[in-house]
Amino acid sequence: MKSELPKIWYKQFWPWFLIIVPVTSMILSFTMMNLAFNGEDSMVIDDYYKEGKGINLKIQKLQQAKNLNIVTKTQVFTDYVEVTFISGSPENGEALTLDFLHATQKFKDFSVTLIRDANGIYRAPLNNNVLGKWQLSLHPFDGSWKIQKMVALPQTNAFDLKP
Repeated sequence: MKSELPKIWYKQFWPWFLIIVPVTSMILSFTMMNLAFNGEDSMVIDDYYKEGKGINLKIQKLQQAKNLNIVTKTQVFTDYVEVTFISGSPENGEALTLDFLHATQKFKDFSVTLIRDANGIYRAPLNNNVLGKWQLSLHPFDGSWKIQKMVALPQTNAFDLKP
């Protein structure tokens, strides 16, 4: 009759299973803590009072655009953007700024300077990828008025940009 010796503990399944579950949990917990402490919160606002004052200024700029009756047709191509004023065109033909603000990723935000040509159409070259959801914001350098719209790009047709 043969007597069977028990297996050594580290050659069995259950001790390793019981060790791996808490070790995996600890690794995931430390990873989450690292992300929580070292991750950047770009969408969190620290000073709500200043943000509220900024919102009031933004509303005044939008209201000024309404008072000037500014309406544009905007078209975004792969390599340039074109803005044509339907009404309320700047009288002095000054350059304008068009801000592309990404809906979720702040590092993708960029601005272009629109220059008016002889036909009164404002154009600017695009060097960035504009695929996705963007908030477009058109304003002069002095910031006296502002119009904005949320759009999904690319679009084949021109769209209205008005207050």
